[in-house]
Amino acid sequence: MNELLNLAVKAHGGLERWNKVKSVKVAASITGAIWFVKSKGDALKNVVMTVETKKEQLIMDFPGQDKRSIFEPARIVIEKTDGTLIDARNDPEKSFEGHQRETPWDDIHVAYFSGEALWTYLNTPFLYTHEGFATEEISSIQVEGETWRRLKVIFPDTVKSHTREQISCFGPDGLLRRHDYTVDILGGATGLNYASNYCDIDGIIVPTTRRIYAYEGDYQLVKEPLLVAIDMSEIALA
Repeated sequence: MNELLNLAVKAHGGLERWNKVKSVKVAASITGAIWFVKSKGDALKNVVMTVETKKEQLIMDFPGQDKRSIFEPARIVIEKTDGTLIDARNDPEKSFEGHQRETPWDDIHVAYFSGEALWTYLNTPFLYTHEGFATEEISSIQVEGETWRRLKVIFPDTVKSHTREQISCFGPDGLLRRHDYTVDILGGATGLNYASNYCDIDGIIVPTTRRIYAYEGDYQLVKEPLLVAIDMSEIALA
């Protein structure tokens, strides 16, 4: 583990504590322009997510709708709360091929995109210590009077996320300030993912607010529209 990743892991609670965590459960409101572009509006405005830490799985419950989605890289399942199957798709990433910017999504598209995204976000930065991840500190940047150190991360093929190469920016305190990436299933769309409003959840330091915007050129923020807003509460570790 390089020095920057070591700093970040310690700042977020440390590996010793994290290794005892099997899952993270979060109540969330996930809104923003992207869902309207994809004809899904407020589909994720009131959800409860259970994110596994030892394997790539995210279960999303929809309170009051008798529905949940189960994200795993090779298969998406939509079912009733009693386990009755509603819909399923194997190799779900393939179903995004040929999509244009305003191609509507179905519930499985939503489950796959939100699953690969939130699983990554809620396991960061501890995820980067896993076997197969390659990390390298690159040049720092100045943002609003702060120096942000940047960690370039190459994801292994075995993990589904937005794209293989991503950058995490950490403040002087070692906490994640911003997560930069492109999104393969959105044709390489850009994302600047700002993390804030940190809380100590049983020894793990978690950002409860995320705001995601597009960027142009050399990570120049595009302020409008706000692509995704994630507000989290009732976070519990198991």
